[in-house]
Amino acid sequence: MMDAPKVYCNTTEPVPSKKWLTDDHVDKKRLVIKILEVLLSFIAFICEEVVNNCSDCGPLYFFEFVSCTAFLFTILLLILLKTTLFKSVGINHLPYVDFIFTLGIAVFFLIASCVFAAHNYGTTLESTAIVFGFLATIAFLIDVVLIYKDKGFPWSPKNHVPTPNPENKESDEQEKLNANGNTANNV
Repeated sequence: MMDAPKVYCNTTEPVPSKKWLTDDHVDKKRLVIKILEVLLSFIAFICEEVVNNCSDCGPLYFFEFVSCTAFLFTILLLILLKTTLFKSVGINHLPYVDFIFTLGIAVFFLIASCVFAAHNYGTTLESTAIVFGFLATIAFLIDVVLIYKDKGFPWSPKNHVPTPNPENKESDEQEKLNANGNTANNV
């Protein structure tokens, strides 16, 4: 019987990491808040979804839209923030997207919860949905405060990181000069 030949691999090249999870954009505190946002908006959506009767359904439907949007898009944002998927999607300014989305959802959740609280029958399910809507609003607002406290506004000059553009090298050189405080006129 012949033994199979042994193959030896003597490469000195590093093996590329298959790491797809990243901690670059969300620390543990914000990860817990993001997961809490998902759970609270999902519970608010489910509680609202099982409401049987409404005569003035506009506030109910608006709350449904906001809570469902918050739930689904926060899951998507969490996936983008915690994985390297954002690189293949082409999102260059993820902190900006995170800040604007989180602030927008907080404002819309506050409006939807207030409107739904003002126009409902007062059933247990409606009251529970409203409570979870306000809790989700608080979670989103805490997240906005944490983003601002950790990094400031994402559009501020200190947070601007130019994205390299291989097709337009002159534009990239101009960005570097402007970032260093030099302009083309001073050179």
